[in-house]
Amino acid sequence: MERTWKDWQDTGAYRRLQELAKRPYDLTAPDALSKGGRLAEYICRTDIFSLHYATQRVDDQVLDGLQELADECGLVRQFAEMRRGAVMNRIAGLESENRQVLHTACRDIFSDEPVEPVASGQAKREIEKLETFLQELEKGKLCNEQGEAFTTMIHIGIGGSDLGPRSIFEALASFGQQEREVYFVSNVDPDAAAAVLGQVDLRRTLVNVVSKSGATLETLANERFIRRALIEADLDPSRHCLAVTGEGSPMDNPGKYLRSFHMYDYVGGRYSATSMVGGVMLGFYLGFEPVMDFLRGASLIDSGAENPLLRENIPLLLAMLGVWNHNFLGSATLAVLPYSQALHRFPAHLQQCDMESNGKSVTRAGRAVSTKTGPVLWGEPGTNGQHAFYQLLHQGTEIVPIEFIGFRRSQYTLDIEIEGTSSQQKLLANLLAQSVALAIGQKNDNPNRDFPGNRPNSILLADRLTPATMGALLALYEAKIVFQGFLWDINSFDQEGVQLGKALAGRFLRHMKGKKEQADTLETSILQEARLL
Repeated sequence: MERTWKDWQDTGAYRRLQELAKRPYDLTAPDALSKGGRLAEYICRTDIFSLHYATQRVDDQVLDGLQELADECGLVRQFAEMRRGAVMNRIAGLESENRQVLHTACRDIFSDEPVEPVASGQAKREIEKLETFLQELEKGKLCNEQGEAFTTMIHIGIGGSDLGPRSIFEALASFGQQEREVYFVSNVDPDAAAAVLGQVDLRRTLVNVVSKSGATLETLANERFIRRALIEADLDPSRHCLAVTGEGSPMDNPGKYLRSFHMYDYVGGRYSATSMVGGVMLGFYLGFEPVMDFLRGASLIDSGAENPLLRENIPLLLAMLGVWNHNFLGSATLAVLPYSQALHRFPAHLQQCDMESNGKSVTRAGRAVSTKTGPVLWGEPGTNGQHAFYQLLHQGTEIVPIEFIGFRRSQYTLDIEIEGTSSQQKLLANLLAQSVALAIGQKNDNPNRDFPGNRPNSILLADRLTPATMGALLALYEAKIVFQGFLWDINSFDQEGVQLGKALAGRFLRHMKGKKEQADTLETSILQEARLL
C-alpha cells in the first residue's frame, strides 16, 4: 500500500499542539466546567452513545489542532481504505503477515452494497450456517445420543478467541435463553478445565473449540482434556464438538466435529468477536436475533467512524483525546472504568485489543518509532474501584486519564429504592461525582485532604446495555485503537511480541517431556535455553 499520509511529528498541527500542551486547559479554575456552555457543547452523540468530554483538559484551540492533526495524517481516509480491503497488516520492506484487515466486514452484512463485498459475502455465508445450526438445535434435529437437547456449551479458546467472546457473554448474560449455560476454558492450567467439568452434564454439552490456526497449544491441550472426559463418559466427541477455525486448518475436519465454522486470515484474533469466534457461542446462548442486533450496533459505529469531523465521530474523538493525554500531556496509562457490573470483563478484553495492537516500537516503514505508542490500559467496574484504587486516581503522583462507561437504565428490572433513589440512580450519581471531583478537585488547608484536580476524564453514556449497545461499544473501541495506530504509523494488526515466549515454551517442553517437574530439572533447562537466545 502506497503511503499517502504525513508523519504526524512533521505536521504543523503537531507543533501547534506541543505549544498548547505547555498551558493545557485548567479544569480547576473558577467556573471552568460551566464557561460558555462547555458542558453542553462538549458532547459528541450517536444514535446509541454520547461522549461527554468537558472534563478533559482541552479547549476549542486544542480540539481544532487535533482535528487538523487527524486530517493531515489521513486517519479517516486510512480507516475507509482498511474497510475496503487495503493491505494494512504489513511492514514495508520486511517479512510480515501482509494481509487485509477486515473485521468490519463481519458486520457489514445489512446492506445490498457492502464496502468490501467479498469478505462481507463470506461473513453472510457463515451467518447463514449459524442460523441453520441454531434452528436445528431449536427444533431438536441436533441432539445427543439419547435424543435430549443440548443445554450447555463449553467455549475453548485463548487470547482473542476467549477475551472478547467472554466479555460480551458476561455483558449480555441477562439476555440469555432459559436453560442455556456457557462455560469458558482458556488457561492451560488443568485446574481450569477440571473446574468446568465438575459443573456440567457432558451428555447435554456442546464443546466449541476456537482456533484460527488449528494449532494453538493451550486450546489443543484443553480440547484433548475435554475430549478425554467425553470418551470416559462413553460419549462420541464428534457428536459434541464444534470447530471455529480457518478454512483448511487441521481443525477443519468434518469427521472430527459436529459442525465447522470458518474465520479468515483478514480478521485478527483480538478483533474477531463479531466473527464466528463470538457468533457461535453468542448464538447458542442468546439466540439468532440478538446476535444480529449485536452486529447491527457494531455496523452503525463502523459507518459513523468514516465521518471526518472530529466532534461528530466518537471513536476518532476518543482516539485523539487519548493521544493528547498520552503524547502531549505525558500520561503513561489509561483506565477504562465501566459503571456496570455486566462489563466487569470488558477492560480485560480492551487490555489485549489495545496493548497487543499498539504496543509496538517499529513503524510501518520498518524504522524505530520516535514517540510513545500505546499506553498501559487497565480497569475495573465502579463502584467497587472507588473502594480500591481511586485513592491514587485522586491524590496520587501519577495522572491517569479515565474513560468512564455508564448507562441510564439497568439491564434487569429488579431494583430497590432507598431514601428516595434507586440503586441505578446511586450508581450514576457516583459516576458523575467521580468525574467532576477528578476534574475540579477541592482545596483544603489540610494537605492530606487537598484534591489537586485536573485529572482528565470522559464519560461514554448510553441508555441501557443491550446486544446492540454492546456491539456498538465493541466497535467503538476497535476503531479508536485503529485510529491511534494509524496516527503513530505502526502496524496495529500483528503480534510478533507474543511469538518468542511461545517458541521458548516449546523448547522447555522438550526438556520436560517424560520427566517429573523437579526443581533441578527445571533450573537446568532454563540455563540451557537461556544460552541459546
